Amino acid sequence: MNFTLKQLRYFAKAGEFGSVTKAAEALHVSQPSISSAVLHLEEVSGLQLFIRHHAQGLTLTPAGRQFIIKTKQLLNDAEGLGRYADMLGEDIAGTLRIVGFPTFTPMMLPSLMKKFIETYPKASIQCDESHQQDIIQSLVAGRHELALTYDLQIPAEIDFEPIMEFPVYAVLAHDHPLAQRKELDLKELAEYPMILLDWPVTREYFISLFMSQDVEPNFAYRAQSQGMVRGLVSNGLGYSLFNAPLVNNKALDGSELQAIPLTGNLRPLRLGVAKISQLRLTPVAEAFIKLLKERAAELAASVSTDERFYRHLD
Repeated sequence: MNFTLKQLRYFAKAGEFGSVTKAAEALHVSQPSISSAVLHLEEVSGLQLFIRHHAQGLTLTPAGRQFIIKTKQLLNDAEGLGRYADMLGEDIAGTLRIVGFPTFTPMMLPSLMKKFIETYPKASIQCDESHQQDIIQSLVAGRHELALTYDLQIPAEIDFEPIMEFPVYAVLAHDHPLAQRKELDLKELAEYPMILLDWPVTREYFISLFMSQDVEPNFAYRAQSQGMVRGLVSNGLGYSLFNAPLVNNKALDGSELQAIPLTGNLRPLRLGVAKISQLRLTPVAEAFIKLLKERAAELAASVSTDERFYRHLD
């Protein structure tokens, strides 16, 4: 098949943005260059790669979605080959683009990124935060190579490798009537007002826990950030449910929180690494995953000695 890496790169960027204009701007080339590359690939492959929408950009066809996965794998391999030629394949180098779920990304990633670039000075990391639906879309679109996320609604085309497991627990103000309990169940909590972390997929997970116990929660407030949830809870406006380790018992305003394990057969969340199933990882991604697993084991050891709040998955 007669095509160049440049044409593949132009096609991949058009597929990522769903727009010839944005792809051209990102690559600093003309729009006709992008269009010509896409048309050439369609001609030599015999595939329709895009559906064109007048004044509304491009949408990948089913064949286009499969083709772009292989295209990005080839481009990654070509980039890796160039690095290996320069460095005899000895060094971990290049840029890794990752996206993480916002409950634990600020807790784990900054220190991990620091250690990674100290260990591999020729590598760099671009890290974003997003919610589950956007994380999956970003992987499929190729905007990120890896995601650090929970096992919530993972589609078939995504590989997920679990690393840690977080059982659900209740978070209350230190003076809440139930704050001195060693453990609680959802039926006991149901009569009290609840603060819901109202993120897509996340809220469905928490609601499913109540449904599994045939309990109706009393949602008093909905918050869009974990910091706001902690503040509302610590000021006595309700309890909440968490999975990620609390790390400390303070809200942003300094008021105190109390974490209490829950009884019952409640589904935990597993934290892990996600990627497109057909995408071969770059050396820098493989090195990052190895370091992540080491960091996860260290975090599990430092957060608590009570395994009711976390479990490290070997």
